[in-house]
Amino acid sequence: MAMPPSAQISPAPDKPTSHKAAFYRTIWRWHFYAGVFVVPMVLILSLTGAAYLFKPQVERWEERAWQGLPTAGAVTPEAQVSAALAALPGAKFHSYRLPQQPGDAAMIHVGLSGAEGGKAKAMRDVFVSPQGQVVGVLDPEWRIMEIAHDIHGQLLLGKRGSWLVELAASWAIVMILTGLYLWWPRGRGVAGVLWPRLSAGSRTAWRDVHAVTGFWVSGLAMVLLLTGLPWADVWGSAFKAVRAEMGWVKGKQDWTIGGAAPASDEHAQHAEHDHAAMMAMNGQMPGMDHDMANTTPAITLSEVVRRAQREHLAFPAIITPPGAPGRFGRAGGDNWTLRSDSQNRPLRTTITLDKQTGRELSRETFADGHPIDRVVGYGVAWHEGQLFGWVNQLIGVLTALMLATLSISGFVMWRKRKPDQGLGAPPMPKEKVMAKLVPVLLILAVLLPLLAVSLVVVAILEKLVLPRTPKLAIWLGLQNHVERT
Repeated sequence: MAMPPSAQISPAPDKPTSHKAAFYRTIWRWHFYAGVFVVPMVLILSLTGAAYLFKPQVERWEERAWQGLPTAGAVTPEAQVSAALAALPGAKFHSYRLPQQPGDAAMIHVGLSGAEGGKAKAMRDVFVSPQGQVVGVLDPEWRIMEIAHDIHGQLLLGKRGSWLVELAASWAIVMILTGLYLWWPRGRGVAGVLWPRLSAGSRTAWRDVHAVTGFWVSGLAMVLLLTGLPWADVWGSAFKAVRAEMGWVKGKQDWTIGGAAPASDEHAQHAEHDHAAMMAMNGQMPGMDHDMANTTPAITLSEVVRRAQREHLAFPAIITPPGAPGRFGRAGGDNWTLRSDSQNRPLRTTITLDKQTGRELSRETFADGHPIDRVVGYGVAWHEGQLFGWVNQLIGVLTALMLATLSISGFVMWRKRKPDQGLGAPPMPKEKVMAKLVPVLLILAVLLPLLAVSLVVVAILEKLVLPRTPKLAIWLGLQNHVERT
């Protein structure tokens, strides 16, 4: 998820009163301090977010060696799964991804044994040719887009990284609001407001680039922030609780929270029904003992694949056998599951088939979800650049470029005005105007839990730490505050 950065925006108002000047300077200081934290995150999240927009293309390129293979002499899906399991002794069959095009290798998702994988739940994507030959194996955790996803959502730090990203998102919303206040024309012409004055001197040009870019990107950035919050750990968990309390839940949640399955489904992550009966093949497969063989479904994988092909599910179309872990590690149930995992959420469909008769037991489409879930789904699809094809991707790239421009221009502006001693924060106004901001801060704190926590921490530091560390207070530009305290 990409975030808007801090700004050193300082278009001067037209001869403001002392009170207005104090309020303006207070907003500027909020904008500056939060930006110290937000700007580095913007660059990271903009780059990884822009890359993730092209996940379908990157993964297609990543699998290029296993595409366009001969189709003559094609074997059954059961034989392809057998080949994958034979290549990784002790592995368990989790899912089968249908080829996107004729001649593409099928992708068999398997779980390795502890000894083979180095950990209890190590996974592999095994690519098997139409003729049943293993042509490639990838660790899904080290695929290009998975790394970009983990950096973007968690900074490769797990849940703690998710908290940092969420905290940056919360303060970025503050930055958008304060930035728009600082940008406001106040009677000036459109030059420097809607387009930058590049010939007005270096300092003015950088300020205008920053301010104008911030104005044009603010709406897009706010959409990215808001559509990313349901994935965040603290906000997403609170949102899930509110949905449950208000009765807004219909079907299973289709997005992760803090990089993990929704809390109500976490038990399923530990319930790996890795029975060899998952194979759902005609005949006993490698690793299937006598008791497990007795539970083999009557409907074969080949029959389910043919059914999935007739459904024309949006790619990637995934088949999960009875007993295998389902989406987000949930127990997949005792029957066959066909689903589209398309990033364009409105195209997703999940179908459950009876393992004995092949009769359709349930069908869940995007339209069947609760309206709240559909809104989130549209937002997620937009956030990932897949809601309406290459146009969505182009808008996402332009947004990321503008956010990077804000980061760079803000840094340049800071370096141009930073003194040799100190952080270079805008001077503190003598007049106290914080009372005006309290209602807005309270609303934001209620809507953004981590912002509330951080405000409490800042208040404690200002009251208890900074008065005892005057040198640090001076460096931060808070000397006036310390003197009054």
